[in-house]
Amino acid sequence: MTDVYVAARSTSVFVDRSDRGKLVILGADRASYLQGLLTNDIAALSPGDGCYAAYLTPQGRMAADMLVLDLGEGLLLDVHSSTTSWLVDRLREFVFTEEVTVEDRTSMWSAVGVHGPGSATAVSTVVWSGETADAGRSGDLSRLAEYHHLAGRFHGVDVVVARNDELGELGFIIYLKSNAVGALHAALSDTGVSEIDGSTFDVLRVEGGRPAFPADLDEETIPLEAGIEDRAISMTKGCYVGQEVIVRILHRGKGRVGRRFIGLLFDPDMAAPPVGAELTRGEKHEKVGAVTSAVWSPSLQRPIALGYVKRELSEPGTEFRVVDADRRWSAVAAERPFLTSAHSSPR
Repeated sequence: MTDVYVAARSTSVFVDRSDRGKLVILGADRASYLQGLLTNDIAALSPGDGCYAAYLTPQGRMAADMLVLDLGEGLLLDVHSSTTSWLVDRLREFVFTEEVTVEDRTSMWSAVGVHGPGSATAVSTVVWSGETADAGRSGDLSRLAEYHHLAGRFHGVDVVVARNDELGELGFIIYLKSNAVGALHAALSDTGVSEIDGSTFDVLRVEGGRPAFPADLDEETIPLEAGIEDRAISMTKGCYVGQEVIVRILHRGKGRVGRRFIGLLFDPDMAAPPVGAELTRGEKHEKVGAVTSAVWSPSLQRPIALGYVKRELSEPGTEFRVVDADRRWSAVAAERPFLTSAHSSPR
């Protein structure tokens, strides 16, 4: 195990997330406008609240996922970089008589994730000591509901701290002006918080069992297949793009979908399979699914993966033959998350 991996599992680490898109929706009709487009209940948010949501195709597939934070003066959409420009154009396209403005602030704002069991203390030490926008408001950040957030100050700059357990462990995202992100990196390092790179981030995420866009969620994915409906979809709100498909599955199909998102365990002496490797069954090696994310787990000392299989084969313990070109692996379906934490939110 590397030192930074051990730190992620025992104390805290940070990772730069400035590549993600930051869109701000302004105007008196901003909440009602997004309410008709996104899967979650945006109209129910108050300043300081947040939620996870998806923008679906009319066929009910994932076009984008995002965090939605109610900042009071506007709604912040934190989106994957691959969807930023497309979403800006699409959100502007549907504005007719509504009082809504869509601003792309990706280049102006940066984001830094702080994750691990000690992340609340690390964030409080850096952001809440000294200058604080609302003294005494921070309290115990670990009690903050996921996606809810607080305002603060760092080096004279306004910041927003949002709870986000995207690695299956207690975590936070700090949003701030881009010209202050270097100072934030330095401040975190000075308090003993190590920086991780993208590959370590992905190991932690896969161990935590959460699907990520676009690796595990794409335009072929129905949210119900990925099991994200509890945190991404409101079952009580009004219409949104793709809702008819979701309602039809839930009510007529009783929630049954053709495939399920699962974890996969491999033998310790194997290397992790490549993304896209096929999951097969039977003597004829019938394709029944595919790998979407795969890593070596330092904690489990074996390769692990995430992927989709036919619904009837998704039970833990089901065995598969994994095939990629002329290479073969044996795998068994496993519960997600692979590792659990006392502080993390549900997957």
